[in-house]
Amino acid sequence: MKLQTPLLKRASFFVLLLILSPLKTIFAAEGYGISGSGLGLIWTLPFAGILLSIAIFPLVNESWWHHNFGKVSAFWALLLLVPMTISFGFSATLYEVLHAYLLEYIPFIILLLALFTISGGVRIKGSFQGSPIVNMGFLVVGTLLASWMGTTGAAMLLIRPLLRANQWRTSKKHVVIFFIFLVANVGGALTPLGDPPLFLGFLQGVGFFWTTTNLFFEMTFVVILLLIVFYFVDTYFYKKETNTPLDEENKEAFGIEGGINLVLILGVVGAVLFSGIASLGTIDIYHVTVDYENIIRDLILLGLTYLSLKVTIKESRDANGFNWFPIQEVGKLFAGIFITIIAPISMLKAANVGEGALTFINNAVFNASGEPINAMFFWITGMLSAFLDNAPTYLVFFNAAGGDAQILMNEMSQTLVAISSGAVFFGALSYIGNAPNFMVKSIAEQNGVDMPSFGGYLVWASMILLPIYLLVTFIFI
Repeated sequence: MKLQTPLLKRASFFVLLLILSPLKTIFAAEGYGISGSGLGLIWTLPFAGILLSIAIFPLVNESWWHHNFGKVSAFWALLLLVPMTISFGFSATLYEVLHAYLLEYIPFIILLLALFTISGGVRIKGSFQGSPIVNMGFLVVGTLLASWMGTTGAAMLLIRPLLRANQWRTSKKHVVIFFIFLVANVGGALTPLGDPPLFLGFLQGVGFFWTTTNLFFEMTFVVILLLIVFYFVDTYFYKKETNTPLDEENKEAFGIEGGINLVLILGVVGAVLFSGIASLGTIDIYHVTVDYENIIRDLILLGLTYLSLKVTIKESRDANGFNWFPIQEVGKLFAGIFITIIAPISMLKAANVGEGALTFINNAVFNASGEPINAMFFWITGMLSAFLDNAPTYLVFFNAAGGDAQILMNEMSQTLVAISSGAVFFGALSYIGNAPNFMVKSIAEQNGVDMPSFGGYLVWASMILLPIYLLVTFIFI
């Protein structure tokens, strides 16, 4: 299958640049980095601007946004880079950009590209009757898969067969809403593969299985409650249904096309595990230290992506409705987000030592004695994740808590639990909280489901999720 996007080629270029670089620093600079202690709140404007653009423009003019989101992302990135270069010099600005891209953005987008492409090559065939038990089965399977093939991968794999199973029903939007809750969000809480914020934590040094052991009970608690609520809601609408399921003669036999991609998913898991275990040395690029095992991981992921494209027949991807737009949108938007977040992160680092304009955030999540208020970390991280985006929000509060993965995994483990669970769980609160949410909504509407508006979904999510998250706060946080 011919590759329809330049993303793979661009990512390959960056990784090969690292491989071909000499072992010593390939650039020289007299000084590097910026201090956030002297930055005013106006430096956070580009970051706030790009996130608000993501939230507002698709609602105001979706067609315009789909044709111009890359330009919007570039505008906000330049709005930070130009003043930063003038104020701090080219050297310091270049260091910050390379630090953000080499250590975070490039690995982040390569992982998403691999999961998106490989999962898009698997097509589940079959005619399922959308009863409460069958629908719960889809939700359970999707929730279990989400932590291992990503919320994006699991959602794209299962949303279409779930919609086919319920196409005969009149009332079915609630099925998609709970699918977003569980498969596109909460289910991704157990590994860095599951949800983008946790992968960013992994890149910062959080152990691969740390969330598996530390968020297991919180996630299981939320999942069980949501499944119970779903069963009663779906049973209520199912009993009121006046339509009848498809005739037996029109049913399609169960089967899986592109099953080789499930093996490739295991390769993705292995590559990420390898990068977390191996220690093969480092290379310095403009004072940014890059681990060789991470370069190897990214090369493996790109290779698996290419292999998936070669071994999956085009007709299977077409039947899945596979196209490159979602990953292109994520790639371009996050290219800007990872630039604009440079200033807020620098300011939060300064706030950790009581300096700079963002000390009020530090004061909100730490008490007078300097001890973290974990409930505040959970709710502030969560609410911002719901309306901005959970990946950069996680990164902001990870740094607000000190940014040292070893300390956060041990002495401050409950704080990291609060940040991680807040970012993952609250991503389900709005359509813009996590990348798969809007994708699932769009696919559902293309298949005739009358999905609620932005505000309508927010009402559904608030009524169901917020009481559960209050229980999580009292029991676990």
